[in-house]
Amino acid sequence: MGMENQNQPVQNPVKKSIWSNQLFIKPLFIGVLVLLLLIPMTMIESIILERQRTSESATREVQQKYSGEQTIYSPVITIPVIEESTYAYVPSAVKTEAEVAVMEVPAEETPVAAASVKKRRTKRVAHILPETLKINGNITTKELKRGMYEVVVYSGPIEIEGTFKLPKKIFETGNPNLDKARINMGISDLRGIKEQLNLQLGDSVYKLGSGLHDCNMFGSGASSPIVLDADTLDLHFKVSVCLNGSSNLSFVPLGETTEVSLKSNCSTPSFMGTFLPETRTVTDTGFVANWKVLNLNRNYAQIIYGDEAMYPVSSSAFGVDVLTPVQHYQKSMRSAKYAMLIILLTFVISFFVEIIQKKNIHPFQYLLVGLALCLFYSLLISLSEHIGFFPAYLIASIMTVSMLTCYLGGVLKVWKTARLIGGLLLVLYAYVFVLIQMETYALLAGSLGLFVILSIIMYVSQRINWSSPEQEK
Repeated sequence: MGMENQNQPVQNPVKKSIWSNQLFIKPLFIGVLVLLLLIPMTMIESIILERQRTSESATREVQQKYSGEQTIYSPVITIPVIEESTYAYVPSAVKTEAEVAVMEVPAEETPVAAASVKKRRTKRVAHILPETLKINGNITTKELKRGMYEVVVYSGPIEIEGTFKLPKKIFETGNPNLDKARINMGISDLRGIKEQLNLQLGDSVYKLGSGLHDCNMFGSGASSPIVLDADTLDLHFKVSVCLNGSSNLSFVPLGETTEVSLKSNCSTPSFMGTFLPETRTVTDTGFVANWKVLNLNRNYAQIIYGDEAMYPVSSSAFGVDVLTPVQHYQKSMRSAKYAMLIILLTFVISFFVEIIQKKNIHPFQYLLVGLALCLFYSLLISLSEHIGFFPAYLIASIMTVSMLTCYLGGVLKVWKTARLIGGLLLVLYAYVFVLIQMETYALLAGSLGLFVILSIIMYVSQRINWSSPEQEK
């Protein structure tokens, strides 16, 4: 018995303890460390949002001093109309304490002997929309600076012309007061008007003054009293608006047929609103766009009465956004969403290197590597505000990968392995960059990429002896 015990191999408890620490305790620590690194990443995301809000605040300041978004409404003719209706008082057959003994009914439905016939006069305001409407604009964009932020504004002439056709309906159903007729034109931000508005209507020219009259179709605009002749039902009009604005320019299709042609030197337009252009040409020097909208395409008639005018005609507006998209904040935020993926994969690669090459990386060194990976996003947002997203991403990636390659080379004492880890980090950063540039296929490319990465990790894990050396024997 004594000889048998002497021949049995003596187990090394210290070596077994180290192996267990590597295989069980350290992966657990890595998981906890990844969760802790969510704290600095949350702080970095807050910084990105704060910088974005600061940029938007600077844009609003410039717009308040220059001019804001502009929405152009064509001129409309406003005519007070007196409508008459007849009615009769009829004694009520049923009386209660809460009812009145007399009620009104149309006179034609009332027996003559029942009561006397009376007339009621009702005043309404009719807004007559153009029959044809053509708008031609040629706006020039430029950049104004507020600190380090750039805001795109525009200016240029907007030519508006068309025809009015006074409908016979308002003469048949009522008594229009042509002496109090006015022309109203809607412009959302009057600060942007740089020259006097002179509107030609028929053979007359009217000087439009600030403010609307008997018109609640628009929020703001200009108007003028006009002279109308009951014998002249067709009128041609024309007005030129020298306009300043920022962010976007919109038009409301008030004509029975509305045609809009817009040119600009803006090379990054974003067409918006209810209707898209029928034709568009966008080049590096600008764009040309054309719209055509029929009255059947919108939900209001050619005559809008005062009690109906609160209907939001602006819901049919369309136009173009000329604001240069500030995308580096959105892209920085999207790239930050992949931070945990890069940190986790870097830790997994480092852990595999420990096991395969029998090296030891201290937990504090893991922490430093994780903080360096978080610092990448702070570098990205600070650089992108000055040089753009792509150069900032490239520089931040090279700085981060170079620092980690040098650090891991000193820790592992194997420069070939350190350079391999650095190369893999570059591939990961390039992969994330491609993902955040995608729109339609971002989810598909991300899912396929994660599948490939997981497959590689599973393959490498098969080559690791997860048992202790004593168990292998």
